[in-house]
Amino acid sequence: MLQQAVADFVRREAPNDRIARIFQQQNGYDVTLFRKGAEAGWLGLMIPERYGGQGGSVTDAVVAFEELGRAPMPGPFFSSGILAPAIVEASGSAEHAERLLPGLASGEIVLTLAGVDSGLGWGPELVETTLSRSGGELVLNGRKAYVHDAEAATGYIVLARDERGVSAVLVERGTPGVTVSRKEGLFAALGEVAFDNVRVPESALIGQAGRGWDILETALERVLLVLCSYKVGGCQQIFDFTVEYSRERVVFGQPIGRFQRVQDHIVDLADSMDSARLITWEALWKLESGKADASAAVHEAKAVASQGYYDVCNFSHMVHAGPGTALEHPLMQHSLLSRALYQYLGDPAYHKRRMMDALFPRA
Repeated sequence: MLQQAVADFVRREAPNDRIARIFQQQNGYDVTLFRKGAEAGWLGLMIPERYGGQGGSVTDAVVAFEELGRAPMPGPFFSSGILAPAIVEASGSAEHAERLLPGLASGEIVLTLAGVDSGLGWGPELVETTLSRSGGELVLNGRKAYVHDAEAATGYIVLARDERGVSAVLVERGTPGVTVSRKEGLFAALGEVAFDNVRVPESALIGQAGRGWDILETALERVLLVLCSYKVGGCQQIFDFTVEYSRERVVFGQPIGRFQRVQDHIVDLADSMDSARLITWEALWKLESGKADASAAVHEAKAVASQGYYDVCNFSHMVHAGPGTALEHPLMQHSLLSRALYQYLGDPAYHKRRMMDALFPRA
């Protein structure tokens, strides 16, 4: 029933022509569509009911986001509706939970992660924004090169470094010294956020000082599979319209789907899609059942889903050729997104290393 409800919402509110217009705006955000999603409950799926959410499981969110990924639904549905609440809950701060979770569930507050400073890689060593203290306040200086949903956000969960390590700090967008700029070119909802002597109260610290990366890791192990399912939904949609195109496009008097090379591309596409889906589901079973350590499986799923979404787009381009490169074509929308999400929260190489560390812990 949940799957059907989300599918109906996507069909009704996110037809391809509307998605194409949003992607061409390059900020990847439509406030009306986002608010309708909030009213439908897609932002609060995993937020406890006492804070205005649905109180659902990871499985609920996985089912819903696979359908959202088919659109592909733009906007901070994952970054603000899933990841930000998970970080707040993982911090253990009752004060921040009371203050932020109701607004995140309703869409009145839009938070996104401003994590590593460089776009090349993932890990705590790439957090270079500095955190200092002055006059009872926290002072941040630095530049986050690639922030997802930066323009849609009303605030940022900023990872910053001081002598204690990496801390997570809540910074409202309107705070003096915060500058948001759009990434021009073939990007999907990416922006740069700079912090120039940004001053916030001590109460803006989320969780314990120096524990920001640990808090993020705890949150990610719970919600990465939701992001994976979004990519799986994208893969399924691409498969569906690519197969249909291979039946309708006629060359030399016959559908191109009869040509061996076209069939090869579609088989490769299907293999990548099925791998992403089945590995995501296996990790979900481990995570939700508690019958096995899910850590390695979650990292594996993130690696395979990111690579799978990327490859599925490539194989589909082989079938569509020129028409698939138009920004109005749904394949191009998925292609832009697959590139942006490839590095988001760690690229496949990073998660493969984490998977091996989980399977074979070092002394």
